[in-house]
Amino acid sequence: MKVLVLGQGGREHALVHALSQSSLVTEIHVIPGSDGMMSQALCHKLDWKSTEALIDFCLKTEIEYVVIGPEDPLVAGLADRLRERGILCVGPSQEGAKLEGSKIFAKEFMTQAKIPTAKYEVVSYVEETLKKCEHFTPPYVFKADGLAAGKGVYICKDKEDLERSAREVFEKKILGDAGRRAILEQFSPGWELSYLILTNGNDFQTLPLAQDHKRLCDHDEGPNTGGMGTIAPLKISQNLRDDIDQKIVRPTLDNLKKNGILYRGVIFFGLMITEQGPSLLEYNCRFGDPETQVILPLVDGDWGQILKDLAAGILKPIQTKNMAATCVVMAAPGYPYSPQKGVKIEGDLQFSSPSGYFLHAGTAKADANNWVTNGGRVLCSMGIGPTLEEAQKAAYVQASKVTWNRIQMRKDIGAKMIKPNPTKTNAN
Repeated sequence: MKVLVLGQGGREHALVHALSQSSLVTEIHVIPGSDGMMSQALCHKLDWKSTEALIDFCLKTEIEYVVIGPEDPLVAGLADRLRERGILCVGPSQEGAKLEGSKIFAKEFMTQAKIPTAKYEVVSYVEETLKKCEHFTPPYVFKADGLAAGKGVYICKDKEDLERSAREVFEKKILGDAGRRAILEQFSPGWELSYLILTNGNDFQTLPLAQDHKRLCDHDEGPNTGGMGTIAPLKISQNLRDDIDQKIVRPTLDNLKKNGILYRGVIFFGLMITEQGPSLLEYNCRFGDPETQVILPLVDGDWGQILKDLAAGILKPIQTKNMAATCVVMAAPGYPYSPQKGVKIEGDLQFSSPSGYFLHAGTAKADANNWVTNGGRVLCSMGIGPTLEEAQKAAYVQASKVTWNRIQMRKDIGAKMIKPNPTKTNAN
């Protein structure tokens, strides 16, 4: 069968890599894709916003189903347009994608479903923010309502810091329309957990748990990023898993059904595990990046079939391998604020082994023999092994095969899982 993946980053290359191992998939197409995916897929320079051209491509190419990687097309309702034309799709409806597209919608949805979440207020200008913050204790959490490419959440240590953040969003409008309104939220101490499920809107299957590393530098220092690496599987107690399923996952699905919202795809629950139990921070309506890179290799099954079934509303039990995976992100100079493009990549980008390989997140071919940086997160160095330690080691061995001027790369991805300190697990 022929499959289309929408997107161009490391998450999409991870999907392409997994689909390339399927016994059922005969052709993998990607829109727009990247130079780094061309050895495994056919890339097409189409724009997903040109909906009719995209649908025409799917019908003429006889695409079996479409996997939408990024959030923007989902929030724009692309999955609905595809389904209206009889094209199967992995991704929620536009109404379902509001769970990620609007922080305010998500909070109101959580309240309606009686899901544990932090106290909040909706604010739309600086003075209102400063007045309503009197009902909260610092540090303050300030979140732009709309999609902001991972840059819309501020942890403000005091009132002055909150005022600066509010002025950036409401007056300087650095996030554009995403910052027309915002959420002021009570900070919840604890440790963060990413909990991803596949769902057809009725049933769900939990994917292997991964620990993301958001800060740019070792020891969780420096600015927040889209993610500097991940390691999986993260082990949690059965009691905690039951708590999450009963208090957060099941009420979410029940409320989707109650409101008649079609959902066939991934729900990414951003959780804070507090002394009182799990609390929901946010929803994402698609595979995470770079969580996907370590989750997909740990599933014991054919991703071509799994995703086809999901697109058709069929959900079968997920089996996992007794393996571990690590993803180390190799970033461009200037990331996350002003990543430098066009920096020559030295080394062997084609290197792979049974325990390691590269996924391309932001690379481009300068000519037949040379590669350059073409984004903030440039490469995902993957390590696979029978234990967390061996997967971590394999990822760093793989990473040593390439370099570039002023490369940015954490050296401690997975360190807390390999040498856990349960009293200090909050980092991301």
